[in-house]
Amino acid sequence: MPTYSEMTPLELAIDARAQGNPLNHFWNTCVGAGRAHEGLRANWLEHLEMAVQECGFRYIRFHGLFHDDMCVYREQDGQPIYNWQYIDELFDRLLKQGIRPFVELGFFPKDIAAPNSKTIFWWKGNITPPENLDKWRVLVDQFVRHCIKRYGLEEVRQWYFEVWNEPNLAHAFWDGTRSQYFELYKVSVEAIKAIDPRLRVGGPATSNFVPDDRFESEKEDVSKQVTFVMKDLGEGQWRGVWIEAFLKFCATNRLPVDFIACHPYPTDYPLDTGGNYVPRTRPATSTRDDLQWLRRVVDASAYPAAEIHLTEWSSSPSPRDHSHDSLPTATFVVRANLESTGLVDSLSYWVFTDVFEESAGGDTLFHGGFGLINFQGIVKPTFHAYRFLRLLGDRELSRTPGIIATKDATSGAVQVLAYHYPSELREAPPLTKSAAEAEEIAALGQPRELSLDIQGLSPHASLVMETLDSAHGFALPAWKAMGAPEPPSREETILLRKAARNLKQEFFTADDRGHFSLKRTITPWSVVMIREIRENDPMLHP
Repeated sequence: MPTYSEMTPLELAIDARAQGNPLNHFWNTCVGAGRAHEGLRANWLEHLEMAVQECGFRYIRFHGLFHDDMCVYREQDGQPIYNWQYIDELFDRLLKQGIRPFVELGFFPKDIAAPNSKTIFWWKGNITPPENLDKWRVLVDQFVRHCIKRYGLEEVRQWYFEVWNEPNLAHAFWDGTRSQYFELYKVSVEAIKAIDPRLRVGGPATSNFVPDDRFESEKEDVSKQVTFVMKDLGEGQWRGVWIEAFLKFCATNRLPVDFIACHPYPTDYPLDTGGNYVPRTRPATSTRDDLQWLRRVVDASAYPAAEIHLTEWSSSPSPRDHSHDSLPTATFVVRANLESTGLVDSLSYWVFTDVFEESAGGDTLFHGGFGLINFQGIVKPTFHAYRFLRLLGDRELSRTPGIIATKDATSGAVQVLAYHYPSELREAPPLTKSAAEAEEIAALGQPRELSLDIQGLSPHASLVMETLDSAHGFALPAWKAMGAPEPPSREETILLRKAARNLKQEFFTADDRGHFSLKRTITPWSVVMIREIRENDPMLHP
């Protein structure tokens, strides 16, 4: 494959009459959210409606479904009391909006967790497993049976059930050992499959890939970390955490595995010799490289038909990374997804909204939150990245690094998506602690020529070109021009929402032979969608 430095200019020639090959829109399969209880808020639901309608997400995953703020389980006089009202309210609204739950089973209700359980986040999710998992088994059984009774078996068969979140992180999400997690999976999958064998269950939902042995024992051994002394994180053999051991455990115990889940962010957070976390960023191709490793491992296992779901993914796992608010991350999203074609069943962006409270609420308008949409409903460049990916057709006509052409099998309409990820940045967008640092990354690179030639369109076909760049579809510059008000007034917020939607739109017409050609100079980090349109196109913004 050519390197990015060799891609000058970005050019592609296609024939719209070609049949093309099937293209799986795995990028629209799933998106993340913070915790279940946040889904009971009005602005969370408003943002989700935007994400579903425009980005096309079909599933949503979040933490804390069984947390005590969802009032699911308590004991009175030694007897369990189940309360499904909060889950029902949330799931009803999700399904009404056209999105299904990708169910993460966790955390422990207080009356099931071990006594004096350790907790995570300010909302105190219980993460210490009890010695006996019988109550957990019954909770999972009762929950799934309730969902089937309320929504029907055929509906629930379309859901996914993922056991826990990042249990390899004993300092964070799981106050137990690897063996204890494997037992949790065993108990959970047996409970669910006893109800219906066609319900889909998977794990181990572990975090990040590593090039060392820090996770090879029952608990993380920080003395085995090597990345803090590596000059280049592109070195080493990066591999998934617990995945091979999990597959072997399940095969030995004859346990079903419908999907493998993990979270390979393109970063590493090693401990330096002083015991401090030092974020470092891997090469921009690391998502593709990790998926190739994962595909080989699953294919060689006892479960070659298992789906692969990256149930968390972004440019970094920090909710205070100003790159998340910036243009380079949007370009990275497009690049990484297109490079991952054919390797994965979902690459779930973490998360869709800045209504997100793992580190408490964000203090400022643009605080580097994970979301595609900020707290005030202002869409970020990453939102447009997913909207553009959603607009691609279901047949791939041609591609070269930096550009892909597709068509819709039903209408025959053609789409071309191009992006300029400058060769000056070899890595994924680095974690940045301020807007100024993020702007330094965005200033990298030189303009490039975009050249497109399309034959075989209908005579006088209509096309639109939408451009996301530093001047279009990006609200942060408009906010700075206002004087960076904190918080913005209601009137300023409305103006910022409009600025965030203000993609550059140009309209074209093919000639009487159905030929269209285009040459443009595009700036670094630009993302460009060119597509054939029909009358009253609902995906065009004024």
